[in-house]
This record gives sequence, C-alpha cells and structure tokens, in this order.
Amino acid sequence: MPKLGLHVFGAAAIIFGVSGLIWGDFATNWQPVRSVPYHTALSYIANLCLLSAGIAVQWRRSMRAGLLVLAFFYLIFAGFWAPRVILLPRIAGTWSGFAEQFCLVVAAMMVYVTLAAPNARWTETALRALRVLFGLCAISFGVVHFEALKQTADMVPSWLPPNQRFWAGATGVAHLVAGIAIVTGIRAILAARLLTAMFVVFGLLIWLPRFFAQPLAHNVWGGNAMNLAAAGAAWIVADTLSGLNERGGIR
Repeated sequence: MPKLGLHVFGAAAIIFGVSGLIWGDFATNWQPVRSVPYHTALSYIANLCLLSAGIAVQWRRSMRAGLLVLAFFYLIFAGFWAPRVILLPRIAGTWSGFAEQFCLVVAAMMVYVTLAAPNARWTETALRALRVLFGLCAISFGVVHFEALKQTADMVPSWLPPNQRFWAGATGVAHLVAGIAIVTGIRAILAARLLTAMFVVFGLLIWLPRFFAQPLAHNVWGGNAMNLAAAGAAWIVADTLSGLNERGGIR
C-alpha cells in the first residue's frame, strides 16, 4: 500500500483547506468554482472538508473515509472544468485543468481500492484502469506545455541554462513519455517515480520560491498545494504499480 506518497497527498489537501479557510474562497486557478449561490459559505464547507480529509488519510483507521471525501471534492472541481472542455475543446489548457483535478481523484481511488479489497479478483482490473486514466492525465500535461510554450517557459527560473524554452519543451516531452509509459504499462513504475521527482523539482524551483516571495497570495498557496498533490498522486501510482508488479504484473 502507498505510504509516504499518501501522506504527501494528504498534506496537500491540508494546505488547500487551511489556505481556503484563511481567504474564505476556493483556489480558483485550480478549483474554478465561480458564480454559484452561497459561494463563500460553500468554500468554507469545502475547505473544512479538505482539511479534515487530509488529516484523516494520515491514519489507517480513518484513511478510507478521508480518501472518499478527497475523491468526491476533487471530482467536483474537475466537473467545474468540464463546461470549458466542452465549449473550448481545442484549448489544451482546459483539458489540463480538468486532468489536474481528475488525476487526484484517480490517485485517491487507487488507494481506496487497495484498502477496500486487497485480494479481490477485480482489484487488479480496477487498478489497471485507474493506471490508464492517470497516464492520460500526464499526457494532457505534456500537450499543454507545447500549446502554451511561452506561458510555460515564463514559469521556468531564468537562471537555469540553457534557457527557459528548452526546459518548457523538455518537461513537456517528459510528461508525454511518462504518460505513454503509464498508459501502456511499459516501465510504468519507473515513469511514475520520475514523474514524482519532476513534480518535486517543480515545487523546489518554481512554487516554493514564489511562496517566499509572496507568502500572502492565495494563488501561491494554491499552486504549492496543487503541485504537492500532483507529486503525492504520482507517488501513489508508483507505489501501487510496484505492489502489482510484486504479484507479476507491471514493470
């Protein structure tokens, strides 16, 4: 069963929840919940649930309940991206926004399935299906790197040689290759671990410096939480596939 990656995943939910309660709003760059009745009240409820669920997944007894709550809210956030995907299907950023939330749903359900029925016949089938869905999310991240190459490059620290556009393209390729590997099951464990490492590097080079520069900006807290959640999700996938591999499945 995933261990440290799950704790990271839960910690990201705690950050989402705490920052949302402080600002009384959703992290709208990633959770586009706008123009809904009782917006502020709903944000407090949702963020309190994220905070509680993030704490719950840190302990085995409450883990399953916490995972279901996280999957439920991340699925809602993904659902708010769905109209944009339908109305603007040619803009990869809308698909990426959906995939960022949906990959968290997939990771939560991977752990839940592992806990709920570790020896059931359908468990491996369910985990393989979830693996494919996660891989498709990673592919969408790669596509958006190239569609929005300039915007992606602007996020890269300017001091990194050889230049920002190089790293925007290189990380886009890395997302695509990792996603294909995870979808096909060919070196999927290695791909998921390298994807985890890449998200960690993103956090260290991009999001953590922004936090120190703008500690009072909600979107910076949200960006750190989202990146940490993605790292935890990829870590969960790697650990889950590693467990399957021990039973003779995936490399």
